[in-house]
Amino acid sequence: MAEQLHLSELAARPYTVNCDLQLAEIFKSDEVLIGNTITNVGFYGPQSRQLRLKPAHLHLNSSIESFNYDGEKLTNLEMETAGIYAMSSLLGHRAVSLNAILANRATGEFSKNPKSIVEKLITFTLQQIVDN
Repeated sequence: MAEQLHLSELAARPYTVNCDLQLAEIFKSDEVLIGNTITNVGFYGPQSRQLRLKPAHLHLNSSIESFNYDGEKLTNLEMETAGIYAMSSLLGHRAVSLNAILANRATGEFSKNPKSIVEKLITFTLQQIVDN
């Protein structure tokens, strides 16, 4: 993956870890976009955000957008999910994540009502748990 994303050897590299596929089945729905989240070790530079310093991976977002491995694409970049999956697996637990997407960095679009999106995801998640 690092090679396909053209990542520097000198900087932190994003990584992926599988969720628990049995848990993921519970949340399959027309209301959910199934995707692949890539995780990096920080919030600003490691996710190609820039304040005053340039990030090590200037073109990370465009590399993620064009990434395709055997038909698998990356749909989200953040800093927690793969770490949670890895720790869960190491400790004998199972984990899955559901994300309320509030911003699209590629297009610069931001949700006009983030609270309702988060509430809808919480309601959906709890209902799926109750039903399954």
